[in-house]
Amino acid sequence: MPPADPPFRAGRPPSSRRRVTELAPQTSVDQVFLATHKQLRPNRNGQLYLQVELADRSGSITGRMWNASDVEFEAFDDGDFVRVEGMTQLYSGNLQLIIQGIGRVDPRSVDESEYQVLSAADVERLKAELAAILGSVRPGPLRELCDEVLADAELMKVFCRSPAGVKHHHAHAGGLLEHVVNLLRLADRVAPLYPAIDRDLLLVGVLLHDMGKTVELESEHGFSYTDAGQLLGHVLLGLEQVETKIAQVEARTGQRFDDELAVRIKHMVASHHGQYEFGAPKLPMTLEALALHHLDHMDARLAGVLQLMQNEAAIDGGWTQFQQSLGRKFFRGRNG
Repeated sequence: MPPADPPFRAGRPPSSRRRVTELAPQTSVDQVFLATHKQLRPNRNGQLYLQVELADRSGSITGRMWNASDVEFEAFDDGDFVRVEGMTQLYSGNLQLIIQGIGRVDPRSVDESEYQVLSAADVERLKAELAAILGSVRPGPLRELCDEVLADAELMKVFCRSPAGVKHHHAHAGGLLEHVVNLLRLADRVAPLYPAIDRDLLLVGVLLHDMGKTVELESEHGFSYTDAGQLLGHVLLGLEQVETKIAQVEARTGQRFDDELAVRIKHMVASHHGQYEFGAPKLPMTLEALALHHLDHMDARLAGVLQLMQNEAAIDGGWTQFQQSLGRKFFRGRNG
């Protein structure tokens, strides 16, 4: 039996829209967003509500529909364009959208460029820069490993469309590629300042540290965690990928990959979160692993705070709302 029609029919999108960064508290909304990471969750009283991330090219806002049911949940899929009616409000320091109605919109009626943080040209430019920086790795096993990864067309296709996360940083299509290229730029500049650091090893660690996210996250239709992502996480999945790629290098070259070098690479993947409480199986114990962790943390944190500031650009005052997860608020400045 087909599901019942939802009580709200989206129809065609409204003729005008405001970007996420232009939404202020207590603003009535009737417009189109890109929907990702939808969930049907119980509240404290056991009643179900719909939670979904609503995004455009400027940022994202969490939408919640109280007293939702399977009908509203099944009215659209992750990755769909949806028309939303509702009202924005501040709650616990975050701007959210309370949804009164939500439904799928025909993508042919939508200008998709309004919802793409990175254009196709941006992705191609980043891919070229990725290949150029990794192409500077000296000939040898590290270069062979880079070449093996870059030559895997299916892996790179997923890599270039994946986000680096579903919420906190680089949470958009191509975000993983953008994050890795940012880190390659940083590593290429920082390594010469510390001659004891093996620059080529650090670059390879940057390339591989989040590769497991290509398996952890579903990125073809919105962004959500796969079963393997939920059960294993991108660190363990990434270690499996490193093992596979090293075996492929050995098979292609007919030479054994140096054991210590392989362990050093795996250690960077295993320790890049830096602390046990952040999901690192091991703490960084080599110079390259330590450098990778701090560069990764800096890029992720700065990207997250910049997005927060952009998302709250329409909120009066020079400060962001207090961020419970970070234990602080941030000063945007009062002069725009």
